[in-house]
Amino acid sequence: MAVTQNEIDMVMELFDPLAPIKTRKMMGGLAIYAMDVTFALYSSDAVVYLKTDAENEGDFIAEGLEKFSFEMNGKTGSMNYYPMPERLYDDPEELEIWARKSLDVALRAKAKKKPRKKKAK
Repeated sequence: MAVTQNEIDMVMELFDPLAPIKTRKMMGGLAIYAMDVTFALYSSDAVVYLKTDAENEGDFIAEGLEKFSFEMNGKTGSMNYYPMPERLYDDPEELEIWARKSLDVALRAKAKKKPRKKKAK
């Protein structure tokens, strides 16, 4: 099912403290960007997932949350994203703390990537 404009507006409002926020539709959901990096996903089942690494994954595990998983070509895969704790939808201050940690994860991942070499003409 396609993401509605109301859902896009809700996501933009949730992450407004990190503005400017951008979204891009993908696989029935949304990729959520700030500072040109993806730090969150919005799934077709109306769940926000936040990006994790070793620095913040423990926070999600302590909440009893499970990593984002998917099936493709008969195989199960996972990504370093966890569902946002439910209470954050109603607590903008705590949501901002968690979202900034996920943004930091995305920025660290970007910094680790080697720049692409330009093709010779």
